[in-house]
Amino acid sequence: MEMSEEITYENDGTFSNQQRRTGGNLFRLVFLSFGLLCVLQASLNISLRFTLYKTGDTEDILKNLTEERDELKRKLAVFPKYSRQGWEHFSGSYYYISSSKKSWQDSRSDCQQRDPDLLIINSKEEQEFIRRFQKPIWIGLTDRDTEGVWKWVDGSPLTTRFWTSGEPNSYQGRNEDCALTNYHNYEDSWNDAVCDNENFWVCEKNMSH
Repeated sequence: MEMSEEITYENDGTFSNQQRRTGGNLFRLVFLSFGLLCVLQASLNISLRFTLYKTGDTEDILKNLTEERDELKRKLAVFPKYSRQGWEHFSGSYYYISSSKKSWQDSRSDCQQRDPDLLIINSKEEQEFIRRFQKPIWIGLTDRDTEGVWKWVDGSPLTTRFWTSGEPNSYQGRNEDCALTNYHNYEDSWNDAVCDNENFWVCEKNMSH
């Protein structure tokens, strides 16, 4: 027999104390699991380093291990911050999905105030992850500096691309210098658009940076 947990509410529509405790326990469990994975990774790295570099420079090995330890501490500190603020995690990055619409520049400014920048799509898997939100979304891609030369907001050139057939095209001579991804039933869903148009947007915090 399937068992389900009944969600109860207080008179004012908020979650009961029991539900809040359940949510808190779930968050602690996820955080502890993440921490345990980091500790296991660090332990494995230490074992491998000393196994592979028994005859190497001990000082260099310890320096590298210290740097890896500091990086793990940074990730552990950031994890609860973004998780509690409603960001979604996927493949080493955190994503903030807007609930309102803004121009491309205002969308980017919002992201920068939150610490990261507009979304940069680097793989087919990341493109599929974004498409599941089922709405047109500004991405951090523009050719405003040089017409026809598309670059990401971090200055990197466009290599992996998912343009819809016939895009980008500056439709009917309009100055379409900013890119967005639409929700379609096919993978290639990008098109260029007028930067002053208002759309939803996604901020990305890459944890490797």
